[in-house]
Amino acid sequence: MKEVFRHPTLGDITISCTRRSTRTTISVRPSGEVRLSFPPYISKRKALAFLESKSEWVRASMAKYAERRSVPTPTKEDIERMRSEAKATLPQRVAELATRYRLKYGKVTIRAARTKWGSCTARGDISLSLYLMTLPEHLRDYIIIHELCHTVHLNHSPRFHALVNEFTEGRERELAKELRQYVIR
Repeated sequence: MKEVFRHPTLGDITISCTRRSTRTTISVRPSGEVRLSFPPYISKRKALAFLESKSEWVRASMAKYAERRSVPTPTKEDIERMRSEAKATLPQRVAELATRYRLKYGKVTIRAARTKWGSCTARGDISLSLYLMTLPEHLRDYIIIHELCHTVHLNHSPRFHALVNEFTEGRERELAKELRQYVIR
């Protein structure tokens, strides 16, 4: 079951009762969307009471995301320009960083992804969002390093983060925090 609930002060809340849920959770997306998930053995009334008990946290999270710098919605011309620039520069930068850190990867694709800056498959293929072109160069490199490290550890384990931290000269947390200031809209 999935539905939208209109909360009097928080606005629209996406509510979902699913068997995969093992507990009641609330998440606030960078877009400001609020989701409430709960397992079938919890009543909707109890789930909404939980939401109410966490309403201050939800408001604070929504405000935090509202303060972030968002990447402006580009025109079709902007997208084509970014796509062209991304295809011309990002695969080459992946190759340079992979060589520097002695990492192997498959192919590199550029997509107009709006939900992720990048991803890496189990085969080591790397997909990068053309919206990386809106970021400062050091954050582009951080994302590429992050994805290259997934060719060694296809997870977000402590060993993965240690590798990213090593390749970013001990700045992984700082760079991740800075990247969270940017949102693709």
